[in-house]
Amino acid sequence: MTAPIIGTIAEKGAPILDVAGLRVAYRDKSVQRTVVHDIDFEVRAGEVVALVGESGSGKSSTAQALIGLLPEGGLLQQGTIRLNGQDIAGWPQKRLDGIRGSIISLVPQDPGNSLNPVRTIGEQVAEILTVHGRAFGAAARVQAIELLERVGLSQPQLRARQYPHELSGGMRQRVLIAIAMALKPSLIIADEPTSALDVTVQRHILDLIDDLRREYGTAVLLVTHDLGVAADRSDRLIVLQHGRIQEQGRTADILANPQSNYTRRLLADAPSLNARPKASPAHPVASVAPADDIVVVDRLVQDFDAGGSGSFRAVDDVSFRVRRGSTHAIVGESGSGKTTTIRIVSAFQKPTSGRVLIDGLDLSSLRGETLRLLRKKIQLVYQNPYGSLDPRQTITGIVEEPLLNFERLSRRERLAKVAATLDKVRLPADILQRRPHALSGGQRQRVAIARALVLDPQILVLDEAVSALDVTVQAQILALLDELQRELGLTYLFVSHDLAVVRQIADTVSVLNAGQLVETGRVEDVFSNPSSPYTRELIDAVPGKKFPRATEPSLISAG
Repeated sequence: MTAPIIGTIAEKGAPILDVAGLRVAYRDKSVQRTVVHDIDFEVRAGEVVALVGESGSGKSSTAQALIGLLPEGGLLQQGTIRLNGQDIAGWPQKRLDGIRGSIISLVPQDPGNSLNPVRTIGEQVAEILTVHGRAFGAAARVQAIELLERVGLSQPQLRARQYPHELSGGMRQRVLIAIAMALKPSLIIADEPTSALDVTVQRHILDLIDDLRREYGTAVLLVTHDLGVAADRSDRLIVLQHGRIQEQGRTADILANPQSNYTRRLLADAPSLNARPKASPAHPVASVAPADDIVVVDRLVQDFDAGGSGSFRAVDDVSFRVRRGSTHAIVGESGSGKTTTIRIVSAFQKPTSGRVLIDGLDLSSLRGETLRLLRKKIQLVYQNPYGSLDPRQTITGIVEEPLLNFERLSRRERLAKVAATLDKVRLPADILQRRPHALSGGQRQRVAIARALVLDPQILVLDEAVSALDVTVQAQILALLDELQRELGLTYLFVSHDLAVVRQIADTVSVLNAGQLVETGRVEDVFSNPSSPYTRELIDAVPGKKFPRATEPSLISAG
């Protein structure tokens, strides 16, 4: 199949992609379960159309069906997929291979799993040119280097000789974009292309896609759960829920006047579209006294052995204080020292120098049983509720386990404590004998919070604890954390790369860059008047500024 000239299509007003009556199912033994129901939409030349919705909405199944890459058991039940006017629905894989890359390309979500680990970057970029007969041998290698330079990779000749593991996540994503754009396709499907990337890297990648789209006239179908990204980057929005289109239209129109309850709820729950600072508690916890610092981090330094090249300083002279009953956020990009800092604060590793005081106790002076008991005071909630819970245990066993390690209680007392703690996190008693696989992502994270709370700690360390959740579930967990803090007087150390969430939940913030503290203070002061160029860059990179929304109570409660 030969691609018609993109400009001619645009002049005639015909869409590059025209989807009608698309229905997708998955076969499980003899049963077919439909996950995409009779959807219709178009994408025109040079246009960005965003497909948005939560997990299970059918976004990825739709994208995979368009390019003929449904996973095992996936089935295109019915519908037409017209690409440049020709219906490709039902084409055999061999025929689809002829248009993948040349007319329709995919930028997948996870660059770590999408590149071949045993082939060089240059070989993988050159391959698409060779497969489609555009260039061979030395000519293909030269064009591959030119493509790597075109997508903004430094030292493209060096990168071409390297393997995927030698590149950062952002660099690997640029390689995938180079492969997708190599043959100047009519349509690119970008499936969550920046979801695993830091906010500044995300902005650079989206800028790159935008530049290439404008240069080549390529259409983009942007699949994303991030409404801030969709708001900033798309011309039109398609909102999916349970495999059905709730509404579609111009992005500006939907953001200004959403028609469906589901869209209103998504928009109200998106932190990047609702720049609301954390509210002051109506009834402050009585035990909080002025200048009552429960966590003091003083001139913390952490060096790691780097083999023959000496040592690597992961944390470099970091200091901050956290008031009892407040939330302190630690923000920064990958490699900034966030995780190392919280591991030291949680007494999982000893610093090279500096000190940490927890409720007045110097961690460096604690040994044996005293150190073990301190861990009751400070508990962690991890990022991924799908990986942090033992799939073999019941919910009772998961939440009960810390009590077995720290408390001498009878079985009756333990079970009563487990039930009471699950009630605190608003989970019903009928889940006690279930296992994690039977729970939703939000329920699993509530279980993880319950496991941390069952020992009645004073401090919770929340390590990217909402970043793996859909926007609406994320909003529910953030509301729960706020309620628990007010009720129990908890102190939170909230580690995140999402500044929109930080502004919503935190009282104070420390910004780390390459192991150094570049800024610390009240969240509102740092956000409204950042003193560090790095902090300004982080704040400027937060998506959703193009369409700021005023959050109204009626909007939040809709749907």
